[in-house]
Amino acid sequence: MDLRIFTEPQQGATYDTLLAVARATEDLGFDAFFRSDHYLKMGSVDGLPGPTDAWITLAGLARETKRIRLGTLMTAATFRLPGVLAVQVAQVDQMSGGRIELGLGAGWFEEEHKAYGIPFPKEKFGRLEEQLEIVTGLWGTEPGSTYDFHGTHYDLTGSPALPKPAQARIPVLIGGHGAARTPRLAARYADEFNMPFSSVEDTGRQFGRVRAAAEAAGRKADDLVYSNALVVCVGKDDQEVARRAAAIGREPGELRANGLAGSPAEVVDRIGRYAEVGTSRVYLQVLDLHDLDHLELISSQVQSQLA
Repeated sequence: MDLRIFTEPQQGATYDTLLAVARATEDLGFDAFFRSDHYLKMGSVDGLPGPTDAWITLAGLARETKRIRLGTLMTAATFRLPGVLAVQVAQVDQMSGGRIELGLGAGWFEEEHKAYGIPFPKEKFGRLEEQLEIVTGLWGTEPGSTYDFHGTHYDLTGSPALPKPAQARIPVLIGGHGAARTPRLAARYADEFNMPFSSVEDTGRQFGRVRAAAEAAGRKADDLVYSNALVVCVGKDDQEVARRAAAIGREPGELRANGLAGSPAEVVDRIGRYAEVGTSRVYLQVLDLHDLDHLELISSQVQSQLA
């Protein structure tokens, strides 16, 4: 079971804070550091000092870490043109020595689009599908050849399809709860399917749909990695769990029901239930980015048992 650290910097974080978390992620033996791609806070937090850009952040971390994988859950297709995104991600992959992964989603938070003047189209899923085709097509074009694409939403003619990533193939992550279109899209483009903030039962059902879609598309179902993103709140005792829950504005009981919360033993047991339905990787949503002792506890008493 791979454990990855997943952050939500739009809730309030500087680059230096994210760097500290990424370095702790690396030092404590976690597999990867991922971040959301949002420009506006959610909920009652103040969001100070303001948002950071996902790919600028990852470019910095690419130069200041050595081992961990780096990526997004999920880059919003509404934020970037696909040709530009392909250049950005390939460049950051080069800067990291081949440690980048791209989670790409349709985009959903209308308020942040209004706040920063970003168009929020009605038809988002079709744009996502074309972006996946273009980004992977640009990366996969042989050097010296050009790439063309003529779709409903995007049109590329004579692209040199440069630069190329350091990796032969940058892993692509697709996720979501959609019962039909999402599994088909994952079957066509994804190296990993991620189920965000879902119960064991819903996870098992959606994994089954993705596996069936992969086989219908002529792929082996096990070609994909199956993962979850879940909020984490671990404590040595109930008092520590309650303190950490309060720090992120949540209740211990709700976190136990909907995430990975409680003692290390409770969390290990809960992860085991996800493993039974096919999960092999978990993105631990860490909301208090100043509590590095939390990461140390998860590393020493949760990750060690799963290893």
